Amino acid sequence: MIYTVTLNPSIDYIVRLDSLVPGITNRTTAEEYYYGGKGINVSCVLAELDLESTAFGFVAGFTGDAIEKGIRNDRIITDFIKLESGISRINIKIKAGVETEINCQGPHISEGELERLFSKIDRISDGDTIVIAGNIPNTMPDDVYERILERIKGKDVRIVVDATKKLLLNALKYKPFLIKPNNFELGELFSVDLHTDEEITVCAKQLQAMGARNVLVSLGGDGALLLGEDGQVYRRQSPNGTLVNSVGAGDSMVAGFLAGFEASKGDLNEALKMGISAGSASAFHEWLATEDDIKEVYAAL
Repeated sequence: MIYTVTLNPSIDYIVRLDSLVPGITNRTTAEEYYYGGKGINVSCVLAELDLESTAFGFVAGFTGDAIEKGIRNDRIITDFIKLESGISRINIKIKAGVETEINCQGPHISEGELERLFSKIDRISDGDTIVIAGNIPNTMPDDVYERILERIKGKDVRIVVDATKKLLLNALKYKPFLIKPNNFELGELFSVDLHTDEEITVCAKQLQAMGARNVLVSLGGDGALLLGEDGQVYRRQSPNGTLVNSVGAGDSMVAGFLAGFEASKGDLNEALKMGISAGSASAFHEWLATEDDIKEVYAAL
């Protein structure tokens, strides 16, 4: 089983206007909403690729009910903890020429409610995969990822970490199966600017020496580079297409990589190809890619 962890899920409410004028009533030309959070995004794309997952995390209030109901299907098992107070956040994205985002804080999570999450983590067993993605909300202790990983230490569990800065570095001692920084985040870890594949590979090898097994570096429109645990460097360019929305593309790449790895029985080159396909397909659409979107991009690579 693949488990995804989303500590602070959201409803992303997108409003479109011809223009935004402060101080008056503005009227939209269109509205959309999506259920968000990096772990949830991974689960949704895994479902499109016919892989089952269980979504862990916290939800609260009527918005939490909507998130849980909205993502549940025959490939996503929702096992969220329902908080006693507050509501799950609504993030507002205003698209009026220039895009403006308002990201809300989310509900407070008590130590007792955290312990309920840890009890669920304890059920993860040998052969399972856990995906931990995103930043830790300021309503939670900043060591929560380490506490989660400590619970599964010693088990034969594939750990996937998509985080930045200290959160990523602190996870390396747990020898994650996969980490996925982008090239900017990778350079930030070592206080350098990265411009070439060779420079990226040097930094990826340092992360590998610190514990990571596979280092997948997303390069935006230039594709991705994978330093595999077999010591090989795998490189693929992005397919041709028009960027529509980069939100969720990295999460889609993680899901695609896992799906490709499973389907090919461990072929890292195939995992990278499926990762690029899923990430690019999501970037070419308003929201997360469907199975058909991913297949179309895959066929073009």
